[in-house]
Amino acid sequence: MLLLTNAALLDPASGREGPGHVLIRDGRIADVAWGAEPGTPEGAKAIDCGGHVLAPGLIDMRAFVGEPGAEHRETLASASAAAAAGGVTTLVCMPDTNPVIDGPAIVDFVLRRARDTACVNVLPAAAITKGLAGQEMTEFGLLQEAGAVAFTDGLRAVTHAQVMRRAMTYARDFGALLMQHVEEPDLVGEGVMNEGELASRLGLMGIPREAETMMLERDLRLVRLTGARYHAAMISCADSVEIVRRAKADGLPVTCGASVNNLVLNEGDIGHYRTFCKLSPPLRGEADRQALAAALNEGVIDVVVSDHNPQDVETKRLPFAEAADGALGIETLLGASLRLVRAGDVSLARLLAALSANPARILGREAGRLAVGAPADLVLIDPDVPYVLDKRTLKSRSKNSPFDEARMQGAAVLTLVGGRIVHRSPDLAAAA
Repeated sequence: MLLLTNAALLDPASGREGPGHVLIRDGRIADVAWGAEPGTPEGAKAIDCGGHVLAPGLIDMRAFVGEPGAEHRETLASASAAAAAGGVTTLVCMPDTNPVIDGPAIVDFVLRRARDTACVNVLPAAAITKGLAGQEMTEFGLLQEAGAVAFTDGLRAVTHAQVMRRAMTYARDFGALLMQHVEEPDLVGEGVMNEGELASRLGLMGIPREAETMMLERDLRLVRLTGARYHAAMISCADSVEIVRRAKADGLPVTCGASVNNLVLNEGDIGHYRTFCKLSPPLRGEADRQALAAALNEGVIDVVVSDHNPQDVETKRLPFAEAADGALGIETLLGASLRLVRAGDVSLARLLAALSANPARILGREAGRLAVGAPADLVLIDPDVPYVLDKRTLKSRSKNSPFDEARMQGAAVLTLVGGRIVHRSPDLAAAA
């Protein structure tokens, strides 16, 4: 048994906040005492939380993990270590591996490998189409039985409307979740950053917002036609916010996410061709960033994701237009997101709902709440601790973070998965 005392409890599922303690037994929450003075049960080990925020562990719905096939970029072991250090207790791994996660055997491999090497919960997302080719659907029923929690073609959008309609029909019948990368590749073309004045001044090809909104509009019309559960993986502009808001008002089974990068950074952070900020979707203008933050506070945006997509040195140390899209993010997800709280854009409760309770609800998981019987997947957050992000201390195999050398405030000081401590700061260890 483990007793977490002297904590500022925050349950994003109910919105309740207050002092209290949590008792953990057999990997689950055995008791949540709000405002009570705890007595330590016989045989329980007590940890003094020092008044820090105790909340459900974060659930990252979009993370690239290199296994199988790209272990030089990331492995399940290194990604889960980074997740634990960042307070993430569950991550959904993308199917764009080699081979692609498009068959039950690959799903089974990922789950078995995660059980052997990962210290956090790993949930595989399977491909919508075989080989991510956008033509032939995968076997949704068999993949779900094998353990796939959702279906997506990763960084590729399913552009063929008939294939997408068919996929939505099958997803509806199986109760499956489709997660689409809303970007029309023909409109993206050779674009490498947000289309606008800055792209012109830098001499770079731009990506118009319409590349996102056209795909989103098409998909939501197909949702209206089929009734499938649909999740826009990452939206990045004000126009997309309005599209999703209307769909929700119409009662469509639609949710959406946004990358923490698009919520706290803008195109100006590219500076002098910083390839660590070359992302998909691209960083947009400040007005779009502010619109996303407001939509998160309003609840139009359901989920905040890390968009963890680490690249190796060879694919990032290139001219901006030639560099690969993507950056690591799972370890910096919490610290970067807390910028929104300090700026007054969202409350801590609203942010943690988007990082835990909402993903759990969308994925149909038990986690994401401080309640008796829930899994003891928890994070203890010190929202005030200051630090400068040093890539040399990151757990990820790759080191290309858009927040490299940035001043950060707020971090996970204790992370538990199933009641087992998987990350603990030295300061908390000394105080326990």
